[in-house]
Amino acid sequence: MTIMKSANLHPRTETEPQAVTLPVTLGDVRRASERIKGRVIRTPLVRSRSLSDLTGQPVHLKLETRQPIGAFKLRGAMNAILSLDDASRRGLVTASTGNHGRAVAYAASELGVPAIICMSSLVPANKVDAIRALGAEVRIVGVSQDEAQEEVERLVEERGLTSIPPFDAIDVVAGQGTVGLELLEQVPDLATVLVPLSGGGLAGGIAVVIKAMAPKARVIGISMERGAAMKASIAAGRPVAVDEQHTLADSLGGGIGLKNRVTFALCSHLLDDIVLLTESEIAEGIRHAWHQEDLTAEGAGAVGIAAILAKKVEVLGPAAIIVSGANIDPKLHQRILEGAEA
Repeated sequence: MTIMKSANLHPRTETEPQAVTLPVTLGDVRRASERIKGRVIRTPLVRSRSLSDLTGQPVHLKLETRQPIGAFKLRGAMNAILSLDDASRRGLVTASTGNHGRAVAYAASELGVPAIICMSSLVPANKVDAIRALGAEVRIVGVSQDEAQEEVERLVEERGLTSIPPFDAIDVVAGQGTVGLELLEQVPDLATVLVPLSGGGLAGGIAVVIKAMAPKARVIGISMERGAAMKASIAAGRPVAVDEQHTLADSLGGGIGLKNRVTFALCSHLLDDIVLLTESEIAEGIRHAWHQEDLTAEGAGAVGIAAILAKKVEVLGPAAIIVSGANIDPKLHQRILEGAEA
């Protein structure tokens, strides 16, 4: 995919834009859509009356919470695993902050393939338990996504397992990008997309589609102030390490990988902006999803809603918010609904 570099995140001083060839194409996403058809849900898009009234523009919620694992991650994991040959599919391993691991475990179970999921001790217990319930082996390693990834690399080297990266892989990004195809079919005049941003698989995949098919539409990544790795990396002009911290948006934690090959390029060239939220703002997004939209949303799934409520995003024209996941710990959810401090 060759595009003109976005001027929003990286203003250029030259008078002519620089052509950039990116690692994922619209064709990759379309092939992924065909490959995963019938194995993932084509999720509904519903209009939010409350957010539409607040912004004066039509605001829609893309409910990836309706996937069998309660999150969008199934798209990328399923596409990546189905893309493997039989020999590579004999044993799978991945690192995860929760939802990707659950997606790999689900897809592996559906396809009859053994899987090992490596996670740090920061991953909430409800997400760990859900992965074990799908029959995958769970390994808790260290206190960061990077340490979990080191265990993945060891298992690949010692046991010959096939790694299914949580975001930095073409097949994974292409699978997540199928959300973008559905969005444009559901709202052809889409003007703004708010996407939870962590390693960049979802945001990068959606942006590939939107910028190819509706180039005037804005794609805005939403993350948390605590450990926003992609934001820090784009600001530095290269992938950088960040401290992984406790956050209500736990699914958005972890680094992007210092050797990032795919998503850094996509996000740095295709995203129009990145917005960061406080923990209190994320909590308000979770409460709004429940009380106003009748939705259970984990912190990462509520950041798009939270960004609008905090007036950190100007909605211009029809907008879509990706409600990326519903896998919040029930006790934590209840405390937030009762108004507990973030």
